Amino acid sequence: MIAQFVLSSLLAAFLLYAWTEYRRAPLVAVLTVFAATAGIYFVWVPEHSTQLAELVGIGRGVDLILYIWVCISLIVLLNLHLKLRTQMELITTLARKAAIADAPSAHSADGRADQASRRLHLSSRRRA
Repeated sequence: MIAQFVLSSLLAAFLLYAWTEYRRAPLVAVLTVFAATAGIYFVWVPEHSTQLAELVGIGRGVDLILYIWVCISLIVLLNLHLKLRTQMELITTLARKAAIADAPSAHSADGRADQASRRLHLSSRRRA
């Protein structure tokens, strides 16, 4: 009985989080609400998870929930990896552009032509 209250409290916290994050990521919020609601239901009525597991050909409800959890975790991990990879590519692109913008020009001996070309380049970027 204590475990049911603890698990229900944790899942209720996920419901609260999903509700507060709905504006930023509606799809994630809806999926979180669905998973947390199903989790609360199966915490309080575990017999139904066993019946559902037998219906899909798995022996116990706990095994079904564990398999689903592993699949969801792998999907989240893949999603995070792809987002991190995209962010790293963006940082690399920005670092390259900053390095090119700060590089001294090869044709200017005293740097005045380089400063003028940099100002021209920055003003054209602002217009675009």
